[in-house]
Amino acid sequence: MSFYHEGNRELQDRFDGRNLANSLEKNRNHHVFTDNDCKLIEEASFFFLATTSGEIVDCSFKGGVPGFIKITGPNSLSFPDYDGNSMYRSLGNILVNNNVGLLFINFNSSAERMRINGVASIDYDLERLQEFEGAKLIVDVVATNIFPNCPRYIPEVQNLKISDHVPRAGHIPPEAEWKFRDYAKPHLPESERKRLFGKET
Repeated sequence: MSFYHEGNRELQDRFDGRNLANSLEKNRNHHVFTDNDCKLIEEASFFFLATTSGEIVDCSFKGGVPGFIKITGPNSLSFPDYDGNSMYRSLGNILVNNNVGLLFINFNSSAERMRINGVASIDYDLERLQEFEGAKLIVDVVATNIFPNCPRYIPEVQNLKISDHVPRAGHIPPEAEWKFRDYAKPHLPESERKRLFGKET
């Protein structure tokens, strides 16, 4: 897969940026995680996931305790999918088009940013799910392009706090408030309705 397409090239040429773009691809884009890449990923408490299927485009936030994303190979990683709202917009896109984009941003004073483009797959293996606290399924990504990006416009945000809803060992997350709203309560998956409300629906 080429790093640039015709649209990229058209704008690079319009603004005399093709030489710089070529240099950045040659010197910054890579296909195997560096030690610094691994550190950024493994210490992350969140990232942004971009998926697409035809004209349907989605960008979602994925959060967890640092370490919820696991490096599984020289250019591969895995992350859990937790309890959600049953729309499966990102994961449904992956089933139709497995090309994904991941964006990692460090909002502290180090101000790091990294893009990962790759190919994703979904794993439902029950034994493997035990490796990820609170996971409903696992998303595996093989990176095709790993690109550290200029962080100069990233704001510094202090005192980031992990959400109380994030699964982790020894912790029972509170229920999402929206599950008790009229538009959601009677339409929850049956197992959820029984767990939360017993026979009431």
